[in-house]
Amino acid sequence: MDAQVVKSSSPPSHVGIHVMRAAIRLLAVFLVFLGSLFVWFMMPTNTYSQIWRLQIRQKTNSSTYLGSEGSNIVMFTFPILFLALLGCVFLHLGKKLNDYKVESSSNGTKNRFAVWKKPMLVKGPLGIVSGIELAFFIMFIALLIWSFSTYLHNSFANITPKSAAKNHEKIWESKLDSAALRLGLVGNICLAFLFFPVARGSSILALFGLTSEGSIKYHIWLGHLVMLLFTAHGVCYVIYWAATGQISEMVQWDKTGISNIAGELSLLFGLIMWATAIPRIRRKIFELFFYTHYLYILFMIFFILHVGMSYSCMMLPGFYLFLVDRFLRFLQSGTRARLICSRVLPCEALELNFAKSPGLKYNPTSVMFINVPSISKMQWHPFTVTSNSSLEPEKISIVIKAEGSWTKKLYQMVSTPSPTDRIEVAVEGPYGPDSTHFLRHDTLVMVSGGSGITPFISIIREFLLMSTALKCRVPKVVLICAFKSSLDLTMLDLILPMSSTSIDMSNLELQIEAYVTRETEPKTDGSKPLRAIWFKPLATDAPISPILGKNHWLCLALIIASSFIMFLILIGIITRYYIYPIDHNSNAIFANWLRSVLNMLAICAAIASTASAVVFWNKKKNAMQNKQIQNMEGPAPMGTPESLFYNADRELESLPQQSLAQATNVHYGGRPDLKKMIFEFKGSSVGVLVSGPKKLRHEVATICSSGLVENVHFESISFSW
Repeated sequence: MDAQVVKSSSPPSHVGIHVMRAAIRLLAVFLVFLGSLFVWFMMPTNTYSQIWRLQIRQKTNSSTYLGSEGSNIVMFTFPILFLALLGCVFLHLGKKLNDYKVESSSNGTKNRFAVWKKPMLVKGPLGIVSGIELAFFIMFIALLIWSFSTYLHNSFANITPKSAAKNHEKIWESKLDSAALRLGLVGNICLAFLFFPVARGSSILALFGLTSEGSIKYHIWLGHLVMLLFTAHGVCYVIYWAATGQISEMVQWDKTGISNIAGELSLLFGLIMWATAIPRIRRKIFELFFYTHYLYILFMIFFILHVGMSYSCMMLPGFYLFLVDRFLRFLQSGTRARLICSRVLPCEALELNFAKSPGLKYNPTSVMFINVPSISKMQWHPFTVTSNSSLEPEKISIVIKAEGSWTKKLYQMVSTPSPTDRIEVAVEGPYGPDSTHFLRHDTLVMVSGGSGITPFISIIREFLLMSTALKCRVPKVVLICAFKSSLDLTMLDLILPMSSTSIDMSNLELQIEAYVTRETEPKTDGSKPLRAIWFKPLATDAPISPILGKNHWLCLALIIASSFIMFLILIGIITRYYIYPIDHNSNAIFANWLRSVLNMLAICAAIASTASAVVFWNKKKNAMQNKQIQNMEGPAPMGTPESLFYNADRELESLPQQSLAQATNVHYGGRPDLKKMIFEFKGSSVGVLVSGPKKLRHEVATICSSGLVENVHFESISFSW
């Protein structure tokens, strides 16, 4: 049976919104984004360097306000920031649509497109890669090869024995000099895209249906390419200087040209980050990886000092949007969150429940970053949000499994027999997908291993809301979860929220197949009870609220636009009344490093002032709303919960708990036959989601990419850094 529209067709006003969103996406993708890529494609050619760039510079360099930066701002910075503004408007309009209207997924176009979403590569250095990702990766590598080869072809054409002798060089030395420069130029292409995936609240990622958590692998790929090319760039120049007797160039800081020392320092900081980002080091010594990654600040500062602000405008858009996002996170983390209670599970897992404002909305599979200063003042860790913003309008929950040193310290702090009355916690987020597509499937199969079950809890709670309160048709849900011990079965207790007595599960077709792999029979003795702990937050601890209010995307657009305009005004004033009277646009008198420093200060001042103003305005509105939130501290009215699955002899207390227990089959002493189970599900569309260890994700991806069935649609959920 085909996926159906779960509600009636949109009202006329929504039809207009659909048209506007389609027009914006068309404009954003085909005009702005592809136009920017076309500029990058043409940059290595003589047409660009000898005709287009000269014409643009003739029109912009005469300006006494922007100087030599004007042309690059027009060509590289403005289009991408305009794309971000279009994305904000697109996403704001999307909030007005019916969140639960889902179009049929049975048409041929979408089915053909779905083939490209299937895994094409499973094992290898790139991990699980879909057809779309592989196609874009190949095109990006082709762009790099095209750029480097074209740069070399055009530059080598001008290197002759006569030109080399004029510079007192051999031909190979001149060519090495040229190749080293071009390696740096190609590396800058990768750097231009490096920061897009790590801007958690990015409108550009959301415009293309991506999330920051799911795009971390792109940041990793780009990071390797950046450091590979920049390292080759530096090594080639050292060889060139040594061969030509110019080794003193390594300590040169040119006043109006390229600063070699700044470039070497930037490369040094980059190499430190690159070395500590090796997977083995990142997993074994996460703190080392985490702290050294703050060197990105020095890496970028010295990179800008190395090449100058004019050339840095090529990579500025991604870094600019990252700075906006980073400053907003800084402002949000300054407020301590109101932690109201916790559920402590015997499997060394915690559910932390925070108060939130009713205006904070988020989608399933969202994540929230938390910081506990008493454990570490600098470390932030992402955890899956398991609550539903509509089902639990005044509470937001995350689940933490004690697996690393940081999480074990937190678990010990909460699970001690005499826990503290208050834990100081700062949060960033939540961040998640702008929309979900789970309703497009007839059956949704969710495969998890260990704590990988947490994102699926949020999906099940979403379906509970839709099937109960909204009376929507939802797909059949099959949860296949594997645990090491029977203690881990208590993770299933978190599927239902603490106040679950009013939930009706009769409209949700839920099947849970739980596998305990390291035990052959259930254990019922010596268990710690599942217990609830209630904290006493301070009056200054605030409910988690949207940092930019309900109209988040419009406020973000306001910050991006106003800060960029302020930056242009500031740098225009500085250039006109300070730099131009000295330099007269000759770029031969005023210190290049000082110009770069002034630009960086102007960017920081513009972003900080505009973002602070918008956040302060929204904070005043949130403060009025927070006064209306009921005081949720104190003993739990429902008492201390017990486990449904670990102690099989207990009396079930509510219908939702009975329904959940009846839907659960527990298997001991083996692993699930995933291939057989997945292929047994029928229907025009079977969604398969997997979350858990790398080996499990690869196994499910291999099954779904085998091509034996056409109705399986694969998606991997991974939050590993």
